[in-house]
Amino acid sequence: MRAVGVVEFGGPDALRVVEVPEPHAGPGEVRIRVHAATVNPTDTYIRNGARADLTRDIPPPFVLGMDAAGVLDEIGDGANTALQIGDRVMAITRPLGAHGAYAEWLVVPAESVAASPVDSTDVEASTLPMNGLTARLTLDLLGLRAGESLAVTGAAGAYGGYVVQLAKADGLRVIADAAASDEALVRSLGADVVVRRGDDVADRIRDAVPDGVDAVADGALMDARILPAVRDGGGLAVVRGFAGETERGIVIHPVWVRDYLTAQAALDRLGRQAEAGAVTLRVAATFPPERAADAHRQLEAGGTRGRLVIEF
Repeated sequence: MRAVGVVEFGGPDALRVVEVPEPHAGPGEVRIRVHAATVNPTDTYIRNGARADLTRDIPPPFVLGMDAAGVLDEIGDGANTALQIGDRVMAITRPLGAHGAYAEWLVVPAESVAASPVDSTDVEASTLPMNGLTARLTLDLLGLRAGESLAVTGAAGAYGGYVVQLAKADGLRVIADAAASDEALVRSLGADVVVRRGDDVADRIRDAVPDGVDAVADGALMDARILPAVRDGGGLAVVRGFAGETERGIVIHPVWVRDYLTAQAALDRLGRQAEAGAVTLRVAATFPPERAADAHRQLEAGGTRGRLVIEF
């Protein structure tokens, strides 16, 4: 089958359309005929060798991609699913070796798949699993109660945008950052207060919430610079690890989406929230497999609002 991957690590031009064996669903697994796969920052780190430790014992090519959407076409023995062959589905995967989502077929545990939101396209549905589950895990780790306050940095991005929307659905008060050009977007996602982004955003959050917010979801990777925004004993969720020391009893919550790779109920809930309009599926651009390098270049250039998707 056709897939997009790398044989040797490098820049975007290291990406190749490759032929790899067609996979089939084993016990507890399902297979998806992939129609769309989303481009994520993790894909670029695997491509450029920054995550070479993940593939040290796996032969190339390394097929990239963490989330996909398409049609369910095989169900393995004992698979834990109510879905049927022919259903439109979305899935999350951990791209190791030839098992990434940039491929015509994808085999994953049945618990990594849910029905795509009704009335969404495959391109739109593919944008939800990885960032949506990361956002859901963030909120679950922070454990805030309705009425408490959450600040979101990087709120205009895919992860940050989902955190804003899911936090509002959970009944939280949301303070979000944005550049002037993104302020209308972030307000449309439901933020109660929007402050200007920047290295001193913690000060602006404190101006809005003088006692400090109950927690921060740090999509902008501010690390210790965002700690002054948090009240004593509050929480900070970080998506790439934390560089620095905490203070004032603030609890650091590392967010690793691999912990939700088989969170079937959470993925299904996201799909139903998308159907209800509580979550917005944002697509920036689509690319054929042969132009995957262009998608990686665009993502690494920064400023993309919405997701970049490879169509098969």
